[in-house]
Amino acid sequence: MDADADMDVHGTVAEGFEPVRDAFARNFTALGDRGAAVAVYRDGRKVVDLWGGTRDVDDTAGTRPWRRGTAQVVRSATKGVAAAVPLLLHQRGELDLDAPVGEYWPQFKAHAKERVLVRHVLSHQAGLPVLDRPLTPEEALDPLRGPQAVADQAPVWEPGTDHGYHALTYGWLLDELVRRATGGRSTGEWIADEIAGPLGLDLWLGLPAAEEAAGRAGRSGRVEEPEPSGSGPRLRPKRAVTEAYRDPGSLTRRAFAAITPFPDQNDPAYRAAALPATNGIATADGLARFYAALIGEVDGVTPHARLFDPATLERARAEESAGPDRVLVVGTRFGLGYMLHGGASPFLSPGSFGHPGRGGALGFADPEAGIAFGYVTNGFRRTVTADPRAQALVRAVRASLRRTGSDVDGV
Repeated sequence: MDADADMDVHGTVAEGFEPVRDAFARNFTALGDRGAAVAVYRDGRKVVDLWGGTRDVDDTAGTRPWRRGTAQVVRSATKGVAAAVPLLLHQRGELDLDAPVGEYWPQFKAHAKERVLVRHVLSHQAGLPVLDRPLTPEEALDPLRGPQAVADQAPVWEPGTDHGYHALTYGWLLDELVRRATGGRSTGEWIADEIAGPLGLDLWLGLPAAEEAAGRAGRSGRVEEPEPSGSGPRLRPKRAVTEAYRDPGSLTRRAFAAITPFPDQNDPAYRAAALPATNGIATADGLARFYAALIGEVDGVTPHARLFDPATLERARAEESAGPDRVLVVGTRFGLGYMLHGGASPFLSPGSFGHPGRGGALGFADPEAGIAFGYVTNGFRRTVTADPRAQALVRAVRASLRRTGSDVDGV
C-alpha cells in the first residue's frame, strides 16, 4: 500500500501494517519528528518501508527532503551491530566468551583486571564505564588511544559483580578484542566484509570516502541536537536520573563524558572513524535488514541461511545482567551485547533483543514473531533508551501483528 497520501510520509506498507504508517505520520505531527525512516521485516521479507521529513537544514541549500536511502548516524544503536562480530567470532571458534580479556590483550591486565571476561565486556559488567582522564575528540578517533586508555583504567567496581552501561568505553573494549582475535582486523572492516557487503546493507562503521561524498550530494543527513524548548514532547525523567546527569562526579555524567567535548557528529573525520559504541551510520532498512539476517534468511540471499546459528541466537538474548544500572540509574537488562526487552528498553515481546541509540534510533529483532525493526532519525531527543517516537512505532508493529492474526508471546 502506497503511503504517499500522508503528509510528509513516503514509501509502502504491506496489507495489515497500516498502523505503522499511521504512527509514523503522527510522529511528525504530534511528536516533533523532523526527518526519519522506519523499516520492518517479517520472516525475512520487507513489510514496512517509510520515510519522511527533511534530511537536514543547510544554510546554502535550504531544507532538503529525506529520500529513500538516506542514511543517518545511529549513535548507540551501533552497539547492537558491533556486538554481532564477537558473537560470530565465537560461533566460528575464534573467540572464547568465557576467556579473560587479558588472554587476548595482555596489557589489559593492569590494575587488577585479570578477572574481566569477554562476556563481562559484552554485558556491561567490566567495571570500566568511565575514564579518569577523558579523551579529546582527536584522541578518541585514534584507534590506539582509546584501547590504551581503558587498559590503563582501574575498574570502578569488581568486574562481574554488577553492571552499568559502558556508553563510550564499550566501543574501545570491543574493537580491541576483535583486533586481537582476528590478527588486526577492525570491527568496522569485519562488518563491511562479512555482514554489510554480502547482505547489501546500507550500514557502515567507518563511512568510506565515496559514501561521504555521496552524503554531501544527498545520501546521508546531518544531525542536530534539539533545543531544550524544541517541538518534541516534554520528557519527565525520574528525579534520580536528572540528578545523576547533573552531578559531575556521578558515574552517569562521567561515562558520557569519556570523550570531552563530544565530537561533531557531522564532521567527515568523525564519520570516517570506527567507534563501535557510537558512530555507525545506517538507513532504517540497513538496520532492520541486519537484524532480520541475525534471526533468519533475508530475501533468499543471507549467507549460510542466517548469521546467528540457534546457539548463538540464544547466547545473544540470554540474560547476563539485570537490575538497577549503575550508570543509567534506571533498571536495564543485557544479554551478550544486546539490550533485552523490559525495564528501560521495551521492545516487542520478552524474546526481543536489540539496541537503542541515544536520541531516538532503534534496531531490534523478535525471533518468535519473525520481526526485525529499524528506525533512524535526525531529530534527536534527550532520551537514552525508550524514545517515544520509536515506542509508538513498536506499538504499531504489535497492533499490526494482532491485526494480521499473529499471536506474539507476552504482548
